[in-house]
Amino acid sequence: MVLLILLTLVLSIGLGYITKINIGFFAIIGAYFIGCFGLGLKPGEVTELWPVKIFFIIFAVTLFYNFALANGALERLAGHLLYRCRKYPYLLPLAVFAASTIIAALGAGFYTVLAFMAPITLLLCRKTNMSLIIGGMAVNYGALAGANFMTSQSGIIFRSLMENSGIDSSTGFTYATGIFAVTMIIPIIILGLYTFWNRKSSNISIDEAKPEAFNAHQKKSLFLIVLMMAVVLVFPILHLVFPAQTTISFLNSKIDIAFIAILFALISLIMKLADEKKVISLVPWGTLIMICGVGMLISLGVKVGIIHILTEWLTQNVPVWMIPILLCLISAVMSIFSSTLGVVTPTLFPIVPAIATASGIDPLILFICIVAGAQSSAISPFSSGGSLIMGAAPREIDKDQLFNQLLFKAIPIGVFAALVAIIVLTVTL
Repeated sequence: MVLLILLTLVLSIGLGYITKINIGFFAIIGAYFIGCFGLGLKPGEVTELWPVKIFFIIFAVTLFYNFALANGALERLAGHLLYRCRKYPYLLPLAVFAASTIIAALGAGFYTVLAFMAPITLLLCRKTNMSLIIGGMAVNYGALAGANFMTSQSGIIFRSLMENSGIDSSTGFTYATGIFAVTMIIPIIILGLYTFWNRKSSNISIDEAKPEAFNAHQKKSLFLIVLMMAVVLVFPILHLVFPAQTTISFLNSKIDIAFIAILFALISLIMKLADEKKVISLVPWGTLIMICGVGMLISLGVKVGIIHILTEWLTQNVPVWMIPILLCLISAVMSIFSSTLGVVTPTLFPIVPAIATASGIDPLILFICIVAGAQSSAISPFSSGGSLIMGAAPREIDKDQLFNQLLFKAIPIGVFAALVAIIVLTVTL
């Protein structure tokens, strides 16, 4: 049954890639057949494997953040951030990274930021003479790093997956903070080295046309986003600083980002900051189906002991010092052909607590290995990040050349940087 579930997961990814149909649908049907006909479960028991908590959190948070997308606040914010860089054109790669990071951290999420920042960035590359590959890496890294922020889409998913794996919420918040920090530092070093090396020879030029000012609805949306982030972050941080304070501990236990997001979404509706139908249509339903569908299949694997088997194999056949590097490489290879959020993290996060217990490695390092490895190759043209960049390329850009640059330049650079970061992290912690 363990082999059958693993085979079904691989088959779901393969069929999803070949048919361009959401992987989640194949995973749901796989969970149904294996659960009902292989394990003798009732259909209702298989249905209960649907990760309701993860679904609700992603739905609630993206619903609220979609107001700033629908009324154009985030897109205009990107324009203003890039405009600030006009007097220092050689810093444009870092400016693109910063703009993508901030917008993703404000809740737009990885896919959404790439969807509207990638076309802008590739056009900037053509107009300003910035390298296509550097522009693509800057926007991809920024969208990834910002989305990993503790209150943004990926950060919330990571925390939920950790809690489903038996990690308590406070510890999960700390681990998510560590993931965000590392995935911020890696691209800053890569892009910073590139910028420093080319600072004198750079021929990048930026249009000095000032973007339009924010309108009233856009200002209110950005204010509500900052306010919600403050409400959600302040109590976990205070709890880490004052763990023995009972009032703070009580309030921290009652603050839930999903319900807070629904509250702020309701406030946004009352203030009429965007059209309700448009906001609902922008919810990433495809991502939800993929994450939850694969989650059902993984939950079935947990039932038949897949975590125990994988943990036993890793701890008995791989030297302890090699485990973080191997996890990073496995994640990178998986991410070349699949989604970090939909496949890699739901598959590998559940085995972390058991591996940490058996090997003595800090779970934080293992979680970082998985995410850093997966995101090092997320720019692959076969994966969601690279395919969005390819799709956003203007007609004037040679798609074959861009394909080769993403596959044979961006991925090796990203994987090498991730491995170096993991080795440094393992040695220092």
